[in-house]
Amino acid sequence: MNKITKILTVVVTCLCVGYFSSLFTKESIEVWYPTLTKPSFNPPNWLFAPVWSVLYVLMGIAAGLIWDKMDLDRINTRKGLQFFVIQLALNFLWSYLFFGLHNPLLALIELALLWLMIFETYIVFKRVSKLAAGLLLPYLAWVTFAGILNAAIFWLNR
Repeated sequence: MNKITKILTVVVTCLCVGYFSSLFTKESIEVWYPTLTKPSFNPPNWLFAPVWSVLYVLMGIAAGLIWDKMDLDRINTRKGLQFFVIQLALNFLWSYLFFGLHNPLLALIELALLWLMIFETYIVFKRVSKLAAGLLLPYLAWVTFAGILNAAIFWLNR
């Protein structure tokens, strides 16, 4: 498999995870989420889909670049891709906890684990490719913001 095919495979996988996690959000965005008290810095709902789409593409490119280096650094590549899969699963789980179960506290706790796993993925990716690691930084920044937003929503609605 060539580099472009690997990148496209992971990008499509990330976008599919985003799509399936959005299934938890659709009804909640219309019914439950509007009933919550939100902080003044809460972005408009329309902003989330395009931001996440861009982030999933960047994540997919990053992981595809790492996958392409398998022959050069098998240990760090495998470890990085394992961390990547774990953080992608945690990414999906957050939507279920927050929007599916309507549980901002549990989602916040899980988000801390997600942030740590993204950071760990970044560290391992950086050993293999600085470019791939750099592509994860917007994701890490957005999840940092999401954590602050999640915490504020929990606090305002406790």
